[in-house]
Amino acid sequence: MDILLASRNRKKMAELAAILSADLPGLCLHTLDEVGYTQDIQEDGDSFEANALIKARAARCAAQAAGKKNWYGLGDDSGLAVDALNGAPGIYSARYAGGESPSRDQDNNALLLANLKDVPDGARTARFICAIACMTPEGEEIVVRGACEGRILRAPRGNGGFGYDPLFFSTEGGKTFSELTGEEKNAISHRGRAIAALARVLKGETS
Repeated sequence: MDILLASRNRKKMAELAAILSADLPGLCLHTLDEVGYTQDIQEDGDSFEANALIKARAARCAAQAAGKKNWYGLGDDSGLAVDALNGAPGIYSARYAGGESPSRDQDNNALLLANLKDVPDGARTARFICAIACMTPEGEEIVVRGACEGRILRAPRGNGGFGYDPLFFSTEGGKTFSELTGEEKNAISHRGRAIAALARVLKGETS
């Protein structure tokens, strides 16, 4: 099975490949660069699912344009929803602080901490959410979602992961996402759960 991922994020690519390949032996995950797709995909949906579908459709079109008629298109959109901030940063998680600078993760985390500075520990509950959309070679669209509960710490912990991982303390994992190993994180993460759900659908175990 060949899947074209609508992303150039290498860390996300590695994470997706690690989880998907465990559930779908023989999987080959491809990037937009491999098919010469250089455009920016406009993520202007109003939900994680809508943005994931936009990217999956773009990936499928890019595969077809490159002559890869049997490739699947895959898009995902994920983010952090903080209860005390009414679900923010939500679909704007990646660009919460604005800009595309190399320090974007640090800027986003700094803004999150600033916005939560007066929120007591017991009210800093949050969850990571991931929606994954897949467009099959036949044009069928599949959308699944995964979530992971936790809370936001007052200072980063750990050296792994990316994005908000150093601040997100996983209720189930008992550590921040940055402190978990890749295998531990994939087993409980929002992305891991969404990918597992997608794999079940692709294998015909559910619909």
